[in-house]
Amino acid sequence: MATNKIALIRYQTIDKCLQNHFRKWTLEDLIEKVSEALYEYEGITTGISKRTIQGDIQIMRSDKLGYNAPIIVRERKFYEYEEKTYSIHNSPVSSADLDKMKEVISVMKQLNGFNYFDDMNEIITRLENNIYKKNSQQPNYIQFEENPLLKGLEHLNRLYQGIVKKQALLISYQSFKNISKSNEPKQAVYYPYLLKEYRNRWFLLAKARKDKTLYTLALDRIVDFYELANEPFIDAPEIDFEHYYDNSLGVTKSIKDREQRVIFRVNKKLAPYVITKPIHATQKIVNENELGVLFSMEVIHNFELERELLGFGEELEVIGPKLLRRNLKRRLEKALEYYQRKH
Repeated sequence: MATNKIALIRYQTIDKCLQNHFRKWTLEDLIEKVSEALYEYEGITTGISKRTIQGDIQIMRSDKLGYNAPIIVRERKFYEYEEKTYSIHNSPVSSADLDKMKEVISVMKQLNGFNYFDDMNEIITRLENNIYKKNSQQPNYIQFEENPLLKGLEHLNRLYQGIVKKQALLISYQSFKNISKSNEPKQAVYYPYLLKEYRNRWFLLAKARKDKTLYTLALDRIVDFYELANEPFIDAPEIDFEHYYDNSLGVTKSIKDREQRVIFRVNKKLAPYVITKPIHATQKIVNENELGVLFSMEVIHNFELERELLGFGEELEVIGPKLLRRNLKRRLEKALEYYQRKH
């Protein structure tokens, strides 16, 4: 069971008190100091009960959190550490816990662009030194899809901080449209709300100050950006960004887009793969017959949806809506023209 923040404040306060051997600590003294700490750090004014502190001492004495604190009672009244140099902060982490942390860090570090986990490597090294364990390099047993040539990942941390701190950003952006017209990127002020990854590319969802429109900016097209400390941040409470992309594939979407019921048939050969790996979370089986399996899903019509469906080639047929079916038919006919050319 995870230790919550309030409990940690209590343990650390008791530990700090018991490290002071120039004073004798009664249970009432510890209650008073813990109450002061809870008020200082969390604004809690209700104090703390005698039973809670007694329970905290028992937990600190046990190996439940790995402390095994040598807390003794002198004269049936005064609490102290039997070992004068003891502190819960000196308590070593078990080898098993350390191995688990190393596995987690190994996985997290593969999230390219985020450097938070580099700092954690230093912490792990210090923990290893505390338990006199040699640092051995272990291979990665899990690999993620990645593109080492992908640009823009260096922006991830700063953009994330801009979202968290609600900072307006002056972004210099070189869109593909601008490249054909001029080599000069365009600058504009944006209010960032969300970072989204799709197919190993990262995108920033932000509203422009100029026209208040919500834009999806590819990080590999961001030339540079600057935090504007004096620019008021404009939030977008009307948008639920946590679920903004729930009804779409990819990142191409506007606020006005609404999902449609897409019906498609997959032949018997491919159907098991589509069942075990749905195209979208809303995918359902409508029926099965000799032609294959008929599916439905509720998604918006965008470029990524068309590309995903076209990727199945001749093994998938879209039944409706009519506009989607017509678009796919036109694109397939265009592709057929290319393949019928003589070279």
